[in-house]
Amino acid sequence: MPKPNILYIHSHDSGRYLQPYGHAVPMPNLQRLAEQGVLFRRAYCAAPTCSPSRAALLTGQSPHSAGMLGLANRGFVLRDFKQHIIHTLKSAGYTSALAGIQHLTNAKYHRGAEAVGYDQILTTDYGQAHTAAADFIRAKPAKPFWLTVGFFETHREYPTAHDVNPAYVQPPAPFPDTPDTRQDMANYIAMARTLDEKIGHVLDALDETGQRENTLVIYTTDHGLAFPDMKCSLTDHGIGVALIMHGAAPFSGGRAIDAMVSHIDIFPTLCDLLDIDPPEWLQGHSMLPLLRGEADNIRDEIFAEVSFHAAYEPKRAVRTERYKFIRRYDQRESPVLSNIDDGLAKSAWLDAGYAERAPAPEQLYDTALDPNERVNLVDDPEQAATLADMRARLDRWMRDTDDPLLQGHIPAPPGVELNDPDGSSPRDPYMEL
Repeated sequence: MPKPNILYIHSHDSGRYLQPYGHAVPMPNLQRLAEQGVLFRRAYCAAPTCSPSRAALLTGQSPHSAGMLGLANRGFVLRDFKQHIIHTLKSAGYTSALAGIQHLTNAKYHRGAEAVGYDQILTTDYGQAHTAAADFIRAKPAKPFWLTVGFFETHREYPTAHDVNPAYVQPPAPFPDTPDTRQDMANYIAMARTLDEKIGHVLDALDETGQRENTLVIYTTDHGLAFPDMKCSLTDHGIGVALIMHGAAPFSGGRAIDAMVSHIDIFPTLCDLLDIDPPEWLQGHSMLPLLRGEADNIRDEIFAEVSFHAAYEPKRAVRTERYKFIRRYDQRESPVLSNIDDGLAKSAWLDAGYAERAPAPEQLYDTALDPNERVNLVDDPEQAATLADMRARLDRWMRDTDDPLLQGHIPAPPGVELNDPDGSSPRDPYMEL
């Protein structure tokens, strides 16, 4: 049987606010992909920030293990591009191509996309990613391919001229139902529709060329929506992501899987599927036992982290089936507004006094009784044993992965550009480091 092509499609800042996850965000192409494939209801990124999240997925390890502690567009870069999955696949006979965003390096600070090692860079113009990808597919490459298609959608700025009526829109779960939050969400929905149209353009090329049956399609996003307490947050609103896979069995059947999985599980899954020896640096688990019905779970905990985004905001988290534990390392008495994209929802919260709310140094949530993670149980004596267990899990993982945060403050690498954590916007002038 020929090796399957692998089409990896990723969007910006979409979380799970998409039609296949039950939200009123019309996305017929993504819905069709889910109904034909497998949808993971509880998939999580390893970091709710753009470059670290993608680095984790593409190297199969935590961002700090991959050396990707911040944003490529601010000067951070992957430590070793040979750990990128395309190099492991190349040794198995694959060719690789890029259309659109890759977000692991930036030509302003380092080499551009060519540093990653793709055999072909079709375009780095994210506005043309869908057409370049479709043209590549229609050319029917002689070798099995890994094709990355990186979309800018649904990153801010959202469009403001569209036909989505905010009167009939529900804001994201953490936000009050107000005209501003409805309008912000309506603007997101308009951009999500554009994303779906572009995804459909790429999938149509597979169908037109008869390659759908021998292509594994992977769709996901980097992290949660670009709203406060979502993107760059370690609650499920930030680390919860869409993950849809479609291909030949066991990636078919219109199934939903409720087991927890992490982005770092995708690389080992592909090694397992293709019978490739997994590289020694991988930290995830193959999802094939879930897909084949051989196991109900492959992990009892997932981890996530933030070090740098627009500004420094060191924090780590562990999530089990029921509980979430978050620890901050910056002793702040106010939110890091520099790490929150500007928009109507942010303005609404600032008007309501959000900037004066001190973030808790530690947070413990019971996600069964408190799925929005609003009631901090750290000081609840009845949760003392759970708190001790979650602290121990996080400490163990940080030691096992040699987290640089164990040594204290993480210094910014030379040449990176960062915002002041005490600033009000990621658009403020950069700090002098």
